[in-house]
Amino acid sequence: MNIAYWIVAGLLALFYVYAGTLKVIHGRDRLRPMMAWVDRVPLPALKALGTVEILGAAGLVLPPLTGIAPPLATAAATGFVLQQAGAIAVHLTGEDRRIALNLGLITTAAAALWLSTTL
Repeated sequence: MNIAYWIVAGLLALFYVYAGTLKVIHGRDRLRPMMAWVDRVPLPALKALGTVEILGAAGLVLPPLTGIAPPLATAAATGFVLQQAGAIAVHLTGEDRRIALNLGLITTAAAALWLSTTL
């Protein structure tokens, strides 16, 4: 189970570091081709979301790696499940109804959540 957690959490963390960094360093014009919903969210909220994604990725990896406060990995995985539930709602209420990536991410985050309880 430990190896499974590291595979799932590592891939999830890589994705969120990438996505969060894009949101933090780029403006709406650069993000719009990838994320049709960026015009519906205030720019400070978009930057904050990117920051939270980067911190959540660190929360998946650093606590189990260092042995300091391992329950934070469970909290980070829970946060990603909740974030993707919100993302699905945002996609379904807008004109962009493509949620396949969000369904994959919520499933992966739920797997990380379950596996984090076995650490």
